[in-house]
Amino acid sequence: MAKASLKWLGHAGFIITSPEGRTIIIDPWIVDNPLCPINLDDIKAADIVLVTHDHWDHVGNAVDIAERTGAILVAAPQTAHRFQSELGLPVENIVYGGRGMNIGASVEIAGITIIMTQAFHSSHTASAAGYIIKLENGTTIYHAGDTGIFESMRLLGELYKLDVALLPIGSVYTMDPVQGAWATKLLNPKIAIPMHYKTFPVLEQDADRFVKLVAKEAPQVDAVVLEPGQEYSLR
Repeated sequence: MAKASLKWLGHAGFIITSPEGRTIIIDPWIVDNPLCPINLDDIKAADIVLVTHDHWDHVGNAVDIAERTGAILVAAPQTAHRFQSELGLPVENIVYGGRGMNIGASVEIAGITIIMTQAFHSSHTASAAGYIIKLENGTTIYHAGDTGIFESMRLLGELYKLDVALLPIGSVYTMDPVQGAWATKLLNPKIAIPMHYKTFPVLEQDADRFVKLVAKEAPQVDAVVLEPGQEYSLR
């Protein structure tokens, strides 16, 4: 079985490649994303597309990618309904026969288990969410979505024994580096990767403060800083 990997697309976007070659794309804002290192046409295949919440910089090109690749799109019910009624996404491209799924639910798609978690943030439709992704070899990745810190992150870490946590640190719209570091402490993953920073001038412009605070508050966790387009190999 091959190793899994993940690639940061800038902002909250990631492409995860599973050990068996499945492709999971999260919050794929490709077009007009100033940090995204790829073009939409570079995405040739996808099995699962995850949308954390209904804001333009997270919905991005999710519907187009699902249509072009045949991927199953996972989103909250009201968001999934909007994708059907306004954007024309076919029912067969949406999890649970077009119904979407809600916080606390799980689904297995092509050998990958997806669990929707809470997030504390606004959204045009439904509630914002995060995702826990279990790959075929047991590697477990948490994408927090856009969120502030919350105490039950500790419970998520205890329940799912996280290998990787992808955490927003940009402030203004999400956690800042202080909350991001304490979220790392609560979740206790093996690796913490910051996201949702430096996209816009108003956001935190680098991850230096986050890295220093993780070293202080959660020294058992490796803080790994990626550049947009950089791929990181998982166990």
